[in-house]
Amino acid sequence: MGRVVLDISMSLDGFIAGPNPSLEQPLGAGGDRLHEWILGLASFRERHGGSGGVRDRDDEVVAESLAATGAVVMGRRMFSGGEGAWDGDPNADGWWGDTPPFHAPVFVLTHHVRQPVAKQGGTTFTFVTDGVEAALEQARAAAGAKDVLVAGGANVAQQVLSAGLLDEMQIHLVSVLLGDGTRLLEHLERTTVQLESTRVIESPAVTHLQYRVVGQG
Repeated sequence: MGRVVLDISMSLDGFIAGPNPSLEQPLGAGGDRLHEWILGLASFRERHGGSGGVRDRDDEVVAESLAATGAVVMGRRMFSGGEGAWDGDPNADGWWGDTPPFHAPVFVLTHHVRQPVAKQGGTTFTFVTDGVEAALEQARAAAGAKDVLVAGGANVAQQVLSAGLLDEMQIHLVSVLLGDGTRLLEHLERTTVQLESTRVIESPAVTHLQYRVVGQG
């Protein structure tokens, strides 16, 4: 069985999105800056149907994560940015069109029942209404020997971490300051998480920090 891994970009001041997210700016004001480091990488471009791109140490980190992932867990806000009943969500089909970049089963945490949605390229979105543990159980079964990627947002990451269900964190620490927005490591319900640093990879735009979760108090 693979690991449950959180893989996410974060600003130096601890934010994974800027303030005031909207359909036009799903990552909030300035939040796009958190992902500029990845846009030109060959592995990222290939996964999104593009070509070319840079092959460097950053690209190797991304390629490693993509190859290891067998299923994905995310929150409703990451899927569509909406809330409430699906028939009132202006972005109910999600952000990624007919061919999402996951190419794997994706389990979306939501309070509202919805039938699975199959897309091109091997991505099927399954909507889970009975909590993060159920979503992870289904994702583990789908992933087999591969990893389950916890893609976000912050609330889902905090739920998984607080529940003691996370095996590893990979934080891409980006050299920007957002000043406000959504913090990754908040609302952990007084949980004392013990981490072991297993890898640090530096590049001009981003530092890749990898931690193993070794226990909780």
